[in-house]
Amino acid sequence: MVDIGPFVEISRIQSEINRLFDNLLELKSSGSEGTGEWLPNADVFETSEELVVKFEVPGVGTKDLSLTINGNNLVLRGEKKRSESSRGAKYHSMERPFGKFKRVVHISSPVNTHKAKTELADGVLQISFPKVPDKRGEAVPINIKIAERS
Repeated sequence: MVDIGPFVEISRIQSEINRLFDNLLELKSSGSEGTGEWLPNADVFETSEELVVKFEVPGVGTKDLSLTINGNNLVLRGEKKRSESSRGAKYHSMERPFGKFKRVVHISSPVNTHKAKTELADGVLQISFPKVPDKRGEAVPINIKIAERS
């Protein structure tokens, strides 16, 4: 077993707490748009060239998904529909969630949102954003003019 260290685990827990609060706030502000029945899980990671977000959306097709960027938030909306064959059936157990959802992921790295690439395969929606240089915190020289005396 690989020891991932306490800081990685603390970071994962903090990320999960942030995700829950973000989604609660978004669901509250969106009214009936999100039913709260389910939220797709998400992974966010970066390489040297890109930031990648992966959402688990099994059973959801592209026509039932909407993806937007609002400020630094990536917003995924959609609906997982119940299959027609299950209507009118007598269920003994029902654990798979259905319904509308809205999932918000905060993008904290500087990326080019206009060049995002998406792919939906095997129930996983992957969005890749090319990274751009972060100019914040970088020293920028400013020329000083000498005042002309009259």
